[in-house]
Amino acid sequence: MKSKQKTIFVCQNCGAQRPRWEGRCPECGSWNSLIEETQTNVQIKNRSWLPNQQSNRPIPIDQASTDLTNDRHLVGIPEFDRVLGGGVVRGSLILLGGAPGIGKSTLLLQVADHLASKLAPVLYISGEESPSQTAQRAQRLKIRSNQILLLNESNLEMISHWIKETAPQLVILDSIQTTFDPSLPGAPGTVSQVRECTAQLLNIAKSSNVTIILVGHVTKEGNIAGPKVLEHMVDVVLYLEGEEQHTFRLLRSFKNRFGPANELGIFQMTELGLGEVDNPSDLFLEHNQNAKPGSTVFCSLEGTRPLLCEIQALTVRSFFPAPRRTTVGLDLQRLYMLLAVAERHLKISFSDHDVYVSVVGGLNLREPAADLAVTISLISALQQRPTLAKLCAIGEIGLTGEVRPVPKLEQRIKEMIKLGFKHLALPHRMQESVIEKYGQSLTFHPLDHISQLKSFLMKGYSETFDPPSP
Repeated sequence: MKSKQKTIFVCQNCGAQRPRWEGRCPECGSWNSLIEETQTNVQIKNRSWLPNQQSNRPIPIDQASTDLTNDRHLVGIPEFDRVLGGGVVRGSLILLGGAPGIGKSTLLLQVADHLASKLAPVLYISGEESPSQTAQRAQRLKIRSNQILLLNESNLEMISHWIKETAPQLVILDSIQTTFDPSLPGAPGTVSQVRECTAQLLNIAKSSNVTIILVGHVTKEGNIAGPKVLEHMVDVVLYLEGEEQHTFRLLRSFKNRFGPANELGIFQMTELGLGEVDNPSDLFLEHNQNAKPGSTVFCSLEGTRPLLCEIQALTVRSFFPAPRRTTVGLDLQRLYMLLAVAERHLKISFSDHDVYVSVVGGLNLREPAADLAVTISLISALQQRPTLAKLCAIGEIGLTGEVRPVPKLEQRIKEMIKLGFKHLALPHRMQESVIEKYGQSLTFHPLDHISQLKSFLMKGYSETFDPPSP
């Protein structure tokens, strides 16, 4: 066996390798992210790779088992089970990311407590806290299960030893950035350490049929620190999101090999940890549903869950050459497009106004079905005219001004009816499929083109307020 060592510089954001230090990574554009690492090239000769009786062998696809019923276990926290697609799967590797202090360790301690009786024992490994510190947090959360084993360790070889020694059914590792393999060069958290440690933990999970949950730190951009291949290696990628000004937390799945992706779970931070929210739409809606200028309700579809939220817009006259455009919970580039479409097809100019758009409650909207609600809020705010009371708007807007259909309309309508909404603005091509079913519960306002919004808003204004006498 021969080995050669050489020094390279590795980007800690994207994993790109450079022969010399550079201030800016040429691959991802991040500054000061190239760290010097020692690379060892190992050449192995005369090794036989002939399979033996214990090796994996190819099997026909129709003979492979597809039933995960016996391998899946409900955690007992319905919101967490929803995001995972029905509970944790044995032998899976799960990655949970989130900002510091958002509640990742708190949530995982609650998961460990719920699963301690089903998948005993549970091994909780922390590379950042001592067992006494972890126990203090568990005491605050009223967690006293003797089936949860605490370990303070960062060495991957010792972690592998204790996993074999204690034979747990669930392992929680907090965090992958503090774990290191002593046989590899580089400090904990470097690209090579994170990649190789994750690969070995994946092998342990699959070979021992044990579920492993990894905690991942995030960068200032909100991405999980380390190479992007980290998210490709694991089975499930979860993000815990939230704002410091709000008590609720959003658990979102961005990848799930055992269930639907983009599923959303909603929690609320309490003294006893993260509690579930019974009616999530109440978090994002004002209880006073009276019509207000610049406010429109939209029904978002987060995974399989319909969720009502309020989109507010504010326009004020600007005295600067370049008026300000600000969004909270909405893509800023999408707002630019909607302003341009409204100016072209409605002959309404926002060029001398500052524009602010916010999704109430801190929810981040990613689907284009919110276009119609955003545009109605913008026009309503500019003209200072309220919309219809208890109105919900759904529809995507194209560059030519047409209002385009959106998926899974019936699920959204059921949520609107449940919360007492009476009016729905929707694409004209979708009304025929739902008007027969829900025509008695909702008044439909079909729109072919955004040019019809002016008359629609005038209708809402006349129905909300009595017109002044001449």
